[in-house]
Amino acid sequence: MKEKTKNNIYTAFVGEAKAYFRLLAYAEKAREEDVPQIAMLFRAIAEAERIHATRCLGLLKEMMVKDTDTNLAKSFKSEQTVSENAYPEFLKVAEEEGENAAATVFSHARDAETFHAKLYERAIYQVIRDEVSEYQVCQVCGYVTSKNAPDTCPVCGAPKDKFKSVN
Repeated sequence: MKEKTKNNIYTAFVGEAKAYFRLLAYAEKAREEDVPQIAMLFRAIAEAERIHATRCLGLLKEMMVKDTDTNLAKSFKSEQTVSENAYPEFLKVAEEEGENAAATVFSHARDAETFHAKLYERAIYQVIRDEVSEYQVCQVCGYVTSKNAPDTCPVCGAPKDKFKSVN
């Protein structure tokens, strides 16, 4: 694929993926405001945007998705970079500006990303390659564990019932 088209497809993918989540948030707000028809409209358009993003990703897949070992290494590096570089800087700025809610989100994300990197690292070193189990994901902060859900999340303190099983 030629470079300009590849860049345009990637830009479209990012835009469509963002639109999907934004529209779901709009739908939730419309539901809270008891406007069900508009909530349904937002959900329907969100689903269309998900389809657009998925189709763009399909075109990029050969360039972006490699063999599992390469994908693990790339994912590990990405989680490590974001937890060690991006989120600490985001957190610092939020704290300087007195934005406590943002600081909490950034702090939780940074800590959760650190755990994600450790899971990827274990997979890279084949500690869990042949192990089949489910993961538990905290629905508040994104912490992931391969063990049973803890009584409280080690990152945000959410109770056990806030964990979702992924298998």
